Amino acid sequence: MERRVFIAGMAAVLAAGSSRTTRADTDPGVLRELAPSGKLRVGVGVGPVGSAFWATKDAAGTPHGVTIDLGTALAQKLGVAPAFVVYNSSGEVTEAAAGGGWDVAFMPSDAERAKKVEFGPNYYLTTSTYLVAPGSSIKTIADVDRPGVRVFGVANTTTIRGAEKSLKQATITGAATVDEIVARMKGGQVDAIALGRESLESLAEKIPGSRVLDGYFHATGTAIAVPKGKPVALRAATDFIEEAKASGLVRRVLDAHGIKGPVAPAGSHFE
Repeated sequence: MERRVFIAGMAAVLAAGSSRTTRADTDPGVLRELAPSGKLRVGVGVGPVGSAFWATKDAAGTPHGVTIDLGTALAQKLGVAPAFVVYNSSGEVTEAAAGGGWDVAFMPSDAERAKKVEFGPNYYLTTSTYLVAPGSSIKTIADVDRPGVRVFGVANTTTIRGAEKSLKQATITGAATVDEIVARMKGGQVDAIALGRESLESLAEKIPGSRVLDGYFHATGTAIAVPKGKPVALRAATDFIEEAKASGLVRRVLDAHGIKGPVAPAGSHFE
């Protein structure tokens, strides 16, 4: 898997609410655990459409999105530069934690993923539903679960695990990327795509005639995370997210990227 690392500048939306902490002001213990290389390596998922988790790339290949802005704000708080480590899915971000691929990340929280990373607070609450193919007779969430319906999601993600639990008759397949799933739907090989609602609403624009179903089959938080065994880093990440929610920074970042869903309340955490 190709992984490309980018250094991104501070987004304008951060200026009004970001911390003025400098590196000299930051506890050395925090820097040792959260930015041991002298830069904050932020693991991010990049896909074709943006969401509270997914970033996108511009024509030059530079990633932009909610996680980019939050990672940049945390790096500024620490007084170090951000370095964005790009992955194709939340599953890839999760698996990279054990090998030291990143220092902090943002991802949907669930029990399987909590075995591999330490979650801080949620910063966003999201629901997952289905996008059905053009001309599909599927009208409701319940209609998806019937013999012969071909459901695709991104492999090793919270969403596909939620779909697997809810589906008893439809077949569900994990793909490496959203782009692959879109190509398959356009080729008539996919009846329904399982993803977060915000991602699907953007994706529907790329597949004329497709529809996002009302309701949801899974609800979860999207949270900040650090690798296992780093309690000081976890406390610092927790403080950052709670401050960012309280100051309105998270809301401003979401708004800047057209994400209309709710900011998670104070203390919201994966259980």
